[in-house]
Amino acid sequence: MKLSTKHLLGIKDLSKEDINLILSTAEQFKEVLQRPVKKVPSLRDITIVNLFYENSTRTRMSFELAEKRLSADVLNFAASSSSAAKGETLLDTVNNILSMKVDMVVMRHSASGAPHFLAKHIPAAIVNAGDGINEHPTQALLDAFSMKEKLGRIEGLKVAIIGDIMHSRVALSNLYLLKKMGAEVLVVGPPTLIPTYIGEALGVRVTYNLQEALKWCDVANVLRIQLERQNQPLFSSLREYNLAYGIKRSNLDSLGKEIVIMHPGPINRGVELDSDVADGKSSIILNQVENGVAVRMAVLYLLAGRDDNQ
Repeated sequence: MKLSTKHLLGIKDLSKEDINLILSTAEQFKEVLQRPVKKVPSLRDITIVNLFYENSTRTRMSFELAEKRLSADVLNFAASSSSAAKGETLLDTVNNILSMKVDMVVMRHSASGAPHFLAKHIPAAIVNAGDGINEHPTQALLDAFSMKEKLGRIEGLKVAIIGDIMHSRVALSNLYLLKKMGAEVLVVGPPTLIPTYIGEALGVRVTYNLQEALKWCDVANVLRIQLERQNQPLFSSLREYNLAYGIKRSNLDSLGKEIVIMHPGPINRGVELDSDVADGKSSIILNQVENGVAVRMAVLYLLAGRDDNQ
């Protein structure tokens, strides 16, 4: 089986069958990652460039490790130390890279739509590693993989997405994926951090009450407060945010049930999550990091159109 698309620009463009194919392929690659020899020759003659115009630790390392586990040739590009800092345009940069016979571009950019722009102008396969406040598709895929691994299903799950919905590409990709896969979704946060259109446009419930959301959900996917994207104060202080929307051990203890805690990272400890929650038995945050490599291996492998077995 193959994906219905040449690129991974967003979850919005994927079918339910595409998502299931990526998740099942990731299961196979997770088995590979448990072996003593974790490297396979699947992309041995493929060259991939990691084109990062924004700072990143987890996503960049995860993609790079996935590429190396697949035996691809890897080029790393950081805008701050490249000719982009001298004024070179995005298209010129990429065309120069493509002249080196690159097959695939993994791209993170602060401008929403940048990967879509590239996909229209160059022949290489494009993987969106996060564009502005639009989408972060591989994060949503690894979140879904982690939920399914922990709870055995996605369909029918009640998932609360908590925090800075307004500025989060992770939230949007998760909303698209969870709705396509049959989960129920609730978003929760301060009114100033939830777009007014989101409930009606995407068919999700909205609440401003954290405890109500925690009582309802099976999974709490907690988002980072993105101060760097906020050009004006949208809540009074981080302390006030923590008091109203930070998840503490007392929040969980009062539920009378177990829920799963997730976070895409990096965590602002003491703001979105207290440490005893982030590191507690309900948390699968480190599983998400581990699963990210397998999911990204699956995406790269499927986009390369390979039919060989691992």
